[in-house]
Amino acid sequence: MKALSALWFCLVACSGYAVELDDLFDRLENALTATAFHDQLRMRLSGTLDLEAYHFDQPAPGLIDSKIDNLFNPRLTLFLDAQYGSQIYFFAQSRLDRGFDPSDHGAQVRLDEYALRITPWEDGRFNFQIGKFATVIGNWVPRHLSWENPFVDAPLVYQNVTAVSDKSAPVSSLDFVNRFDHGKYAFNPVIWGPSYATGASVSGRLGEFDYAAEIKNAALASRPASWNIGDNGFDDPAFDGRIGFRPNQVWTFGVSAAEGTYFRPEAQRTLPTGRDIDDYREFVLGQDVSFALHHLQVWAEFYEARFEVPRVGDADTFAYYLEAKYKFTPQLFGALRWNQQIFSKIDSDSDGNIRWSQDLVKLDVAAGYRFTSHTQLKMQYSFQQETTGSGDDNHIFAAQFTIRF
Repeated sequence: MKALSALWFCLVACSGYAVELDDLFDRLENALTATAFHDQLRMRLSGTLDLEAYHFDQPAPGLIDSKIDNLFNPRLTLFLDAQYGSQIYFFAQSRLDRGFDPSDHGAQVRLDEYALRITPWEDGRFNFQIGKFATVIGNWVPRHLSWENPFVDAPLVYQNVTAVSDKSAPVSSLDFVNRFDHGKYAFNPVIWGPSYATGASVSGRLGEFDYAAEIKNAALASRPASWNIGDNGFDDPAFDGRIGFRPNQVWTFGVSAAEGTYFRPEAQRTLPTGRDIDDYREFVLGQDVSFALHHLQVWAEFYEARFEVPRVGDADTFAYYLEAKYKFTPQLFGALRWNQQIFSKIDSDSDGNIRWSQDLVKLDVAAGYRFTSHTQLKMQYSFQQETTGSGDDNHIFAAQFTIRF
């Protein structure tokens, strides 16, 4: 709690200078924008500085990688956007932080995204994109960055680590369930955050419908170390897609599907004799809906996933979340999110049918305040509980101060 208290004190002390800082950031924004070739080429460098503080019970929840209960996690993100005419667009995202997910490790620099997009027609019916970029599925990824996300963290399905491992295969059904207790960071969620894997996509809008399809070098469950083309190659591509329907300005509906090999190359030596990593795949089917009217926004996603696991068979799970955000004033908002994930049972020679991971529920409550158009503070409390097994629970407090420039 000391980290949260210290962060809160600093933010309150600095809030009085918000207006002066806003003018400074406006001037900085102009300075970081350049044009050339008679304004045909326009480039802009922008970024966010996120100061995050967490307090939680051990073991650390989700994808947080820390052995201490209080964690300070700063992150600097830089964005480069370049547009040539109306048909060619390039973007890149680089980060300086303590790891892709919150951790107590040392600082590192990464190039998380880079992509070239070509739009032949101005009506947006078709776009082609190639590079390293976020997945096209669902409706959370387009708003996952800190300024757009009303919460500090991601929904449960994007961060809850399961008993599936991409680094090694289990030797039996019982090992599949029990080895998860030996350390969670060799294991995977259904979707690892925004999944910045490498590949190509096509997308567009046709009347009330929009579509997107991608071929990537790694499945949705893959870890960040698999997303670079040099780390994982393109021998076993994954395929993802989404079709959306927007009948009016209030409602949006979508259906997503994905499948791909989730094992990393080093897992090959642990597979049954004569089998290859592309014999075992992850399948995901998703549905999403969003609603926006006046000051209220609502989002929901539902995911059904199946992992083909060596020596085990099919391991199924269902996860969903319901999320609402309400703007009380132009600056103050509140948000509420209910998450749940349910796991199927698998056959075990010694214990009969056993659940392959423990069912979870998680409640997230958040409040945010935008001091200016460049500064924002979010506070979040989460309660997570296992509804099967030992019934372990976790209380998580988080704060995030964002400076956007």
